[in-house]
Amino acid sequence: MTKQQGMRPNLEPFGSDTPAVAVSEIISAGLLKTLHEAYQLSWDGIHGYHHWVRVRQNGLRLAAMTGARPEVVELFAFLHDSQRRNDGIDPDHGKRAADLIDSLKDVHVRLTDEELQLLKYACACHTDGLTEGDVSVQTCWDADRLDLGRVGIKPDVQQLCTSVAKQPEIIQWAGAGNRAAPALSSGPADE
Repeated sequence: MTKQQGMRPNLEPFGSDTPAVAVSEIISAGLLKTLHEAYQLSWDGIHGYHHWVRVRQNGLRLAAMTGARPEVVELFAFLHDSQRRNDGIDPDHGKRAADLIDSLKDVHVRLTDEELQLLKYACACHTDGLTEGDVSVQTCWDADRLDLGRVGIKPDVQQLCTSVAKQPEIIQWAGAGNRAAPALSSGPADE
């Protein structure tokens, strides 16, 4: 469903249908509003808001154990799928997300130049199946891959990047988050 089909929640005033867990020191209400207005798919769809929240939860838990930069991980969670045009195969959505970051810089995204480059790379390459890279990038990719249960796919340990994400208890914990999440649309999906 698309924005034009009315399948997105009315967020006037913004945040009324958005769990308070979304806003943080890194993810501002302004950033969420900007993403909500630009997001072309259902806010509640398989690549939408609830997925972003779970990726952040996964990522921040991993970052505490991997030493990843939490600011990069948290922004990745909300940006990596924000430029999707469909819920199926959309190979350029990560690159579009990386391009969006430049327009958000200094307004909603406040990172060092190095962190900005890590974030852009993590977004641009998150569906390429890579497993090697900076620990912050690896943590971003693992956080996303650990949420594959939302589409009925158990994360493949061989496709996870960090030893922390490969731990059975982490995979189980992330999967439990998927069971607790609101019902989402079904359909084909890539990360």
